[in-house]
Amino acid sequence: MPTPEIAATYLAAHQRIDHLVRPLGPDELSRAVPACPGWTVHSVVSHLAATPEWAAAGRLRGLPSDEDTAAQVTELADVPTAEVLDRWATSAPGFAELVAAADIWPAAIDAVTHEHDIRHGLGRPGDRDTESVTTLAGLLLDWWSPSRAVEVVTPGRTVRRGPDDGDALRWTSTDFEVLRVRLGRRSRAQLAALDWSSDPGAVLDELTVFPPSDADIDE
Repeated sequence: MPTPEIAATYLAAHQRIDHLVRPLGPDELSRAVPACPGWTVHSVVSHLAATPEWAAAGRLRGLPSDEDTAAQVTELADVPTAEVLDRWATSAPGFAELVAAADIWPAAIDAVTHEHDIRHGLGRPGDRDTESVTTLAGLLLDWWSPSRAVEVVTPGRTVRRGPDDGDALRWTSTDFEVLRVRLGRRSRAQLAALDWSSDPGAVLDELTVFPPSDADIDE
């Protein structure tokens, strides 16, 4: 059955990014996005807009690879950002239906993650307590199976992950921080400095879906 939360999460992120990026001038559109080394704000939007177009054209055989995303950015490098946004606005609804029908949560995760990558690059934090962030933080915790029991405490939930036996290491955080940590938007030093009840040890190597950032990301 379709998973409507995927479509809603994806489309909400699309709308927030469109409203954030569309008024920007050339200097801001060319601003570097530290969480995506080598990319600018325009590059990130290009990847997001190209993905549904590639899916519709049969150019994707699953989730976009690093080679795919690099090609997407290159193809749209000289297309005005406003046009890129217009193309994404056209393709987003159909793509949202597609990923919802196929239960492809990574498409929604990608959009929300890049929303906050862009915000970080622009120095414009916001929308950290949206339903999108709350939903994805919970999902990313559900997908985590650390070798040691960990109790994750955020203002809206307490979740135990890992083995059922033994005393749990406690990580006190927020849904936004969970989202950013799990997607590799923190350096290893930042992971170690999170609010742990004791030494997290090997849990640090199990914490992120993607490798930690090479540099600190301070948001």
